[in-house]
Amino acid sequence: MKIHGLQKMTLLDFPGHVACTVFLGGCDLRCPYCHNYELATGQAPPIMEEEELFSFLSKRKGLLDGVAITGGEPCLHPDLPVFIGRIKAMGYPVKLDTNGTHPAVLREVLEKGLVEYVAMDIKNSPSKYALTAGIAQPGEPLQTAPFVDKIRESVGILMESGVDYEFRTTVVDELHEVQDFDEIGKWIAGARRYFLQCFTDRDTVPFGGLSAPSKEKLSACAERVRAYVQDVQIRGVE
Repeated sequence: MKIHGLQKMTLLDFPGHVACTVFLGGCDLRCPYCHNYELATGQAPPIMEEEELFSFLSKRKGLLDGVAITGGEPCLHPDLPVFIGRIKAMGYPVKLDTNGTHPAVLREVLEKGLVEYVAMDIKNSPSKYALTAGIAQPGEPLQTAPFVDKIRESVGILMESGVDYEFRTTVVDELHEVQDFDEIGKWIAGARRYFLQCFTDRDTVPFGGLSAPSKEKLSACAERVRAYVQDVQIRGVE
């Protein structure tokens, strides 16, 4: 496994843990609002081999109590379970970020007890998923069924796993409407928790012209989901 980024300490990425965040390269989506687009496309070169990461983790025992794995899309890598297994063998709890497009890999890491927490993205309502994920252009037919079925399968796997988890949506004013969150709520009805994350523009975002929704719009979106999920929270708004 090649490591494309390493944040040596974070109090935010893994709830309840002082963790480091490991960034893996590659993704099968091209979300226009992505903060890690160079990782997704493979343009960002690896910064280290995995043995260097394991050396770092060995030296940080007692200082860190968790490892968050993100990307890109970690589940794109079929050797992910082996990689996480080595981290677990060192005594570290693991949190995994995923977009849900590889349900078989997600199922494997859950069934093997390799992760303590999973954060899964829900990009948008099913009918707008391909556009929001950057795999269709405006005006193109949205042939989303096989693609969305993978997301739906991952939702079910995660909700039935017994592992702690969250669903989350990065809300972009130009891509999300309030009524989309009725469909999202139905999709994840009964979920443990759901976060709406306010989009923040950065230099690394691949497409310009995108903006954060208003506080009022975020609140209205959250209220739509609360009809289906009890614990709904908003991130990124002061």
